[in-house]
Amino acid sequence: MTVLVAPNAFKGTLTAPDVAAAIAEGVLAALPDATVRRLPLADGGDGSVAAFVAAGFTPMPVDVRGPTGEPVSATIAVDGGRAVVELAEACGMTRLPGGVLAPMTSSTLGLGDALLAALDAGATHVTVCLGGSASTDGGTGLLVALGAQLLDADGRCVDPGGRSLPSIARLDLAGLDPRLAESTVEVAVDVTSPLHGASGAAAVFAPQKGASWEEVALLDAGLRSWASVLESATGRDVSAVPGAGAAGGTAAALMAVLGAPARPGATLIAEVVGLDPAIADADLVITGEGRIDEQSALGKGAVDVAARCRAAGRDVVAVCGQVALGDDAMTALGFTAWDDCVAHAGDLDDARRRAADLVALATATVLRGRRP
Repeated sequence: MTVLVAPNAFKGTLTAPDVAAAIAEGVLAALPDATVRRLPLADGGDGSVAAFVAAGFTPMPVDVRGPTGEPVSATIAVDGGRAVVELAEACGMTRLPGGVLAPMTSSTLGLGDALLAALDAGATHVTVCLGGSASTDGGTGLLVALGAQLLDADGRCVDPGGRSLPSIARLDLAGLDPRLAESTVEVAVDVTSPLHGASGAAAVFAPQKGASWEEVALLDAGLRSWASVLESATGRDVSAVPGAGAAGGTAAALMAVLGAPARPGATLIAEVVGLDPAIADADLVITGEGRIDEQSALGKGAVDVAARCRAAGRDVVAVCGQVALGDDAMTALGFTAWDDCVAHAGDLDDARRRAADLVALATATVLRGRRP
């Protein structure tokens, strides 16, 4: 019996390799003679760089600005002329000092720093992984770090951040790093949301970053205004493009200014790590992530794994911190069995035990009567 263990990270609690190790322990508790293959995944959010490193890329430490401007050490992945940078790693939620949310003032400056570091390393093809952001700044910080200027109606520079979006009247791209024109930049997104509106970056995701409903309304209005500024500067209206709202609208800035195409992060990473052949070689697949809910169908990793398993005719078990969908919805997404273990941040040993116990139970249930 061959079991493929292909989970995403449990955000804020366990990395994808940690989850894979816990699940593997559970599989072997249920099936001591099973062959277990671990294949940690990501969907463009937290853990994306780690997934590329696991696939053979070389990790490279870089100094960047965190979401509130403090210096942090992040990691990018490089392989010859190709590099991968991750917003969550540079300036995401986990980089907030003391975990204190800053929905109106945090920015993506650090992502721009990481992208410049990739160019400094000789990269000519950069994959920008978006997800896990602390900000809703429309990518303004990213652009400033790359050399652009945000100007108000009087021609004065505006600092990046969600609160500043309504003040931006013009985007000056004259100082943009010239190496970008000679490079290929692609965007890996973990959602399909547009930039603004009822299903946009602010309305759906800003509350998770600490924004009140009044602040959500301000951010959404700011993103709507920012879309017009981007179009005036680039001639591209990307506000309704699926995925433009990823990472607080950062995808929109990359799409408009750099002409970067957006791809589902789960799909891109699955191709790099060879997920489909691994599924074909397995008798059972076990995946999971921190939470499966309504947003998971917008491009999250575990749902992508389930769809691939369904196409390949393989059973797939979901092990999650929390499952917020009903049985019918989980079945419709392609899962054979599922349960949650509510792993708690700060007690990783307990989280591992819970995951191991859960997967032992789930695996035994799915494979009852099918042991070799």
